[in-house]
Amino acid sequence: MAILKHIASKNADYGEAQRYLIFQYDESTKKPLLDENGHLQPREEYYLDGINCDPFTFDTECMELNAAYHKNQNYNEIKSHHYILSFDPNDKDEHGLTGERAQQLGLEYAKKNFPGHQALVCTHTDGHNGSGNIHVHIVINSLRKFDVERQDFMERPCDSLAGNKHHLTKKYLIHLKQEVMDMCRRENLNQVDLLTPAERKITEKEYWANRRGQEKLDTKNQRMIADGVTPRNTKFQTQKQFLRDSIDSAVSSAHTLEEFQKILSEKYGILIKESRGRFSYLHPERTKPITGRNLGTHYEKNYLLQVIGNNVKCHDEEVVTPVPKAAIPAPEMYAAQNSSIPHETAFAILFIKSDLHLVTDLQNCVKAQQNTAYARKVKLSNLKEMAKTVAYVQEHGYDSLDALETSFSSVKEHTDTFRKNLKSTERDLREINEQLHYTGQYLANKAIYTKFCQSKNKGVFRKEHSAEIALYETARKFLKEKSGNIKLPSMKLLKEKKEELLKQKKSAQEQYQYYRDYQKELNTVRSNINSILGKEYPHQKTHTKEQTLT
Repeated sequence: MAILKHIASKNADYGEAQRYLIFQYDESTKKPLLDENGHLQPREEYYLDGINCDPFTFDTECMELNAAYHKNQNYNEIKSHHYILSFDPNDKDEHGLTGERAQQLGLEYAKKNFPGHQALVCTHTDGHNGSGNIHVHIVINSLRKFDVERQDFMERPCDSLAGNKHHLTKKYLIHLKQEVMDMCRRENLNQVDLLTPAERKITEKEYWANRRGQEKLDTKNQRMIADGVTPRNTKFQTQKQFLRDSIDSAVSSAHTLEEFQKILSEKYGILIKESRGRFSYLHPERTKPITGRNLGTHYEKNYLLQVIGNNVKCHDEEVVTPVPKAAIPAPEMYAAQNSSIPHETAFAILFIKSDLHLVTDLQNCVKAQQNTAYARKVKLSNLKEMAKTVAYVQEHGYDSLDALETSFSSVKEHTDTFRKNLKSTERDLREINEQLHYTGQYLANKAIYTKFCQSKNKGVFRKEHSAEIALYETARKFLKEKSGNIKLPSMKLLKEKKEELLKQKKSAQEQYQYYRDYQKELNTVRSNINSILGKEYPHQKTHTKEQTLT
């Protein structure tokens, strides 16, 4: 999918934008990367053009225009606007998107939506953090240079006149996103609806906070490991992500709004506040709540009430038509028998993940031996988990350990089978993507190679078109080896096969995740039962603090 990002800059040095587009910069510190001689290093591949200006004198021309109209002279004024149009990484292989093509699309987009402005349009092919996604930077002077014809997206009469500044409103931004979607659909590129609010909203600020936090945590853990201490936390979590995960966990088991609030408060220390029909959440380490709208649409009041309502319906259906206790039905069989239930919710109705946890081994828990208050707390928690385990065994009809072990073995066998199916499907999908890549490369350069074969001076022609010929020959060699000199499959046939494999992958993922969670739950039950009976559970590893340090 292509996304649009906007940055307003108050930096009076327009040359900084030029340097960022042409030279290599560190993504974390935003500082230029220098070679051994202290010189800036050019980017490996970029395409740069200017609109209403020369791209290499963009800074000088912008300053001259500002001086002529006596604008952008104050510190607090917005001097330039930076738009980033990022394409889907898969567009490169699946739809043949190249840097040159993206640059042309960026120029078309800038001329249409920022008329009369001095603009730099630059395409990078390296992607953010080496992701490989092609993206276009559009940097415009906030001051318009020429009078232009008034467009529908211009709200004020002065928005089409020279000497007036770029005015980005909510309506204008919606127009820009709509233009991105229309352009990508016209060019047959991957695209989603940019105008629909995100289910899980992660801002640029949160993204970088998570990256910096993870780097600091990794550094700290490396020092702990070097000292012989096993770190407890290996994954950093922002406060917003903690809220999302906690809300997801609480709402999945709540049947009333009061129960949902109680789980969040007692289990995670999160308080809910409702104002004007909207939820906001107070993190235990904050004094100011975070609104559900800032977390995403899945954390707003209407959606959460809908999920809670679905939980009640599922519970009622289980009471009316209970699932056979000793049986372990396959999810695809259940979905076939209950065609009225959506495929994505069939598993949740058949197997509802419980909140069972492992019983703590007090004999090997150093903290419990050192702190009597903590030991009492653990004993109480263990009693609750034991009671839940006994209720689970009775509810599911396991009248002996052998019956439980039989069920666990059956579920484990299914888990292994579906994991192998998923791996096999993913392997076939990688091969199809590779074939699509080389088929597109073959067709894109076939015309050049045909001219090469017909040319009288093949040496000169090859020298002029060495890259295209090399790409064609590489693709032809791969496709012949793949097909065994049989007729090459068409792009249409390959894409149809890919769509089929994608459906198979989704189905295999659902089946594997279903049985994986089921296996994990039964394993917890086995461990807890052995703890209740005083038997040593061979699969449960316990480490004392002294053993860890040694």
